[in-house]
Amino acid sequence: MSQEPINRSSDLGRLREEGYFIQIRSGLLLMREVPYVNSHRQVRRGTLISTLNLAGEVTQKPEPHVVYFDGDCPCNADGSPIQKIISANARVELAGGIVATHTFSSKPEAGYGDYYEKMTTYAAILSGPAAVLQPGANARIFRTPNDDEECVFQYTDTASARGGIGPLVEKLAREVVALVGVGGTGSYVLDLVAKTPVREIRLIDGDEFLQHNAFRAPGAASLAELREAPLKVDYLSSIYSKMHRRIISHSVLLDASNLNLLDGVTFAFLCMDGGPNKELVVKKLESLGAGFVDVGMGLELVDGSLGGIVRVTASMPVKRDHLPRRVSFAAAGADDVYHSNIQVADMNALNAALAVIKWKKLRGFYRDLEQEYHCTYTTDGSLLLNGDQHAAPSKA
Repeated sequence: MSQEPINRSSDLGRLREEGYFIQIRSGLLLMREVPYVNSHRQVRRGTLISTLNLAGEVTQKPEPHVVYFDGDCPCNADGSPIQKIISANARVELAGGIVATHTFSSKPEAGYGDYYEKMTTYAAILSGPAAVLQPGANARIFRTPNDDEECVFQYTDTASARGGIGPLVEKLAREVVALVGVGGTGSYVLDLVAKTPVREIRLIDGDEFLQHNAFRAPGAASLAELREAPLKVDYLSSIYSKMHRRIISHSVLLDASNLNLLDGVTFAFLCMDGGPNKELVVKKLESLGAGFVDVGMGLELVDGSLGGIVRVTASMPVKRDHLPRRVSFAAAGADDVYHSNIQVADMNALNAALAVIKWKKLRGFYRDLEQEYHCTYTTDGSLLLNGDQHAAPSKA
């Protein structure tokens, strides 16, 4: 659990100081041990759950005004439901292990000024009837959590909680991801993967970050930074470590002498040229039982305009037979129709996005009805083609 928003936000700090049992989990604000009355006129305790609106580690005006509740349907002292706040009675999984059974809506005309006002308002609505049946019952129990939630982010991911996709995001949390090559496409892959809660990101590339790299990578390098000719992995790690804590840099080119850098990897993005070393990397990943995506790009200048193709080829233990047809291990440019020296940032970004989307489909984040393992995008006609579907096992 990240303590910083509580320490740095006066409204959250006030809640804790006044004895409310609050926690921040997966970008959500929880107020536990809130008393309420169930339909049998029994006093029980449940949990109020709110999304968080943060600027860094400081709370902003709460949006939206609704809250979730984990408990039985809250009732008045006579056992009738508190209809004035109940907007939905349905089980919702908000994040791993955080489940709500009801949604409440009670909005002041001007909205809530801060989270102290929002959470205490809902707590008072629930605990009022409980205090009738059990005098003195309230949510101020003066208990603080003694467990810290390990987090790979430098600050709380409120985007996933706000969008209600916490359970999907957590499907990626156990991954150890390797990026083999962090040039044009690989740097955009890093930009996307760093925004997921993967356990570890390994950057493997022995080249320097030079001026031409700056024009096909996300963000904007300064002239002073380029003068230093930093290693790619060091330059990119310095940027994305501001967001993700678990980025490990290896400033080497993978070859037979250092394949151990892939040990423990669960998924890899191969953004490297062809050649013998690439074949070694693929064999190593296969021996580990790891999945991977190989990317490629081929752009040609013809009659004054560019045209070409980007490719994404996936491999998993359940399907690898298509690789010899789709991925070349010849030296770069020898017989790889997807390779040329021309690269443009938007095509690098598209290649990376298609690769990351495929990874997320393989992990159940996105729906994957066709289960394609090979995809190409052609600029002319915006033609997107899928192939090498993985046949689902027969249910017979």
